Amino acid sequence: MTPLTEFDWSSLVYVGVFLGVLMTFEGIRQLVTRSESLSEARNRRMRMIAEGASTEELLRLLKPDRDGWQLAGLPLIGNLPADLRKAGLTIRPGLFLTLSAGGAAVVALAASTVLPAWLAAGIAIVFCLVLPVIRVHVLRNRRMAALVTQLPEALDLMARGLTVGHPLNATIASVASDMKDPVATEFGVMVDQISYGDDLVDAVMDFAERTGLEDARYLAVAIAIQHGTGGNLARVLDTLAKVIRDRLSMRRRIKAISAEGRLTSIFLSCLPLVILGATSITAPGYYADVSGDPLFKPFAIVVGVLVVANYLVMRRLVNFRF
Repeated sequence: MTPLTEFDWSSLVYVGVFLGVLMTFEGIRQLVTRSESLSEARNRRMRMIAEGASTEELLRLLKPDRDGWQLAGLPLIGNLPADLRKAGLTIRPGLFLTLSAGGAAVVALAASTVLPAWLAAGIAIVFCLVLPVIRVHVLRNRRMAALVTQLPEALDLMARGLTVGHPLNATIASVASDMKDPVATEFGVMVDQISYGDDLVDAVMDFAERTGLEDARYLAVAIAIQHGTGGNLARVLDTLAKVIRDRLSMRRRIKAISAEGRLTSIFLSCLPLVILGATSITAPGYYADVSGDPLFKPFAIVVGVLVVANYLVMRRLVNFRF
């Protein structure tokens, strides 16, 4: 035999599948995480302007579409367009799902060579669809928390500008140019909307709708009232900034006070699973010997339901809305 005929071609196939899965994961990771350099992270909108992007292009990329999402009724991905916008990701929801589905297909094909088909499909769905969506939710929550933290500073900057006689449009533009993301980009979208012909009140209302934050709605209502009836908007913004800071302080205080209860609920919820896993490893026959009993499955279902109910009740007891 020649060395070529003795070569095992199946190993080459496995290497190719491994490289394909690795490239797919790396592509999804870069699209979902989308890291930026320090110069880019300060203000994405200003960077786009420096690169020559027009106002229309900025609005098209940064402002949400009003078209309906065809998969709005599905769990986990029903709010995917809004979650991507709030996370600061400009990838289209359809492209996101296409990449996730392609990655799931590649992973399922690779895993099916060593695992049953149903298990391979489950692993592929978890790693290529569920985890990326969860990552988007984490980025969304982190960005919205940063936006709420920056909002009092933005309101103070606007109030100081109004006090010295600057128009409201100029104070919003100063926030967009002088502060960091995410508040700078969000206020910059309002500036671009006004420059493109939208009314000031409508632009601020769109900001509140785009972010979904209660504090942003307060700002939109304050500006709408002042725009219609007049008044000392600088004082209103100062008061609103103080209220937001007090709310943030109260939230941190409540989280500190309830930390012990939350940790206890996590421990009590995970304890049955830890006991089940430890028992299955140290004494495999403990459950296997009685699995054939007619009462085993009903009692296992009851125990599972009670564990889930315990988690939900404990979470409800320590999950405060503030």
